[in-house]
Amino acid sequence: MPAFSIVLLIAAGAAPQGVEGNWLTDDRKGVVQIAPCGQQMCGRIVQVLDKGPNVPATDINNPDPKRRSQPIVGLLTLWGFQRDGATWKGGRAYDPKTGRSYRATLGLNPDGSLKVTGCVLFVCEGRRWTRTR
Repeated sequence: MPAFSIVLLIAAGAAPQGVEGNWLTDDRKGVVQIAPCGQQMCGRIVQVLDKGPNVPATDINNPDPKRRSQPIVGLLTLWGFQRDGATWKGGRAYDPKTGRSYRATLGLNPDGSLKVTGCVLFVCEGRRWTRTR
């Protein structure tokens, strides 16, 4: 293999990954898959890791009573994100624990983890999600 091919392979392996993929939430209770949905980026719960008799299987805290029977697995929790340089902005994040949605941004941290920031009015709070294999 020519030397320049090896250099290209090494550079490709070192390239930062985007926000697409499966992410373990900061509380380690679920995995969210982030993928394109049209021109935007969206995320769905693909696995619930929290166990126990009080862990809901449906979206029981949804403010819309018609949606409270929808399963947690497959639930759309991130939507409407558009790329803005190195971050994804203009989206919403839904928290099934509270039934609330927030303005949100997504961006990769230098260590490869995902920073999910949710905002209410002018108060914003970030969470660190880690990529799963």
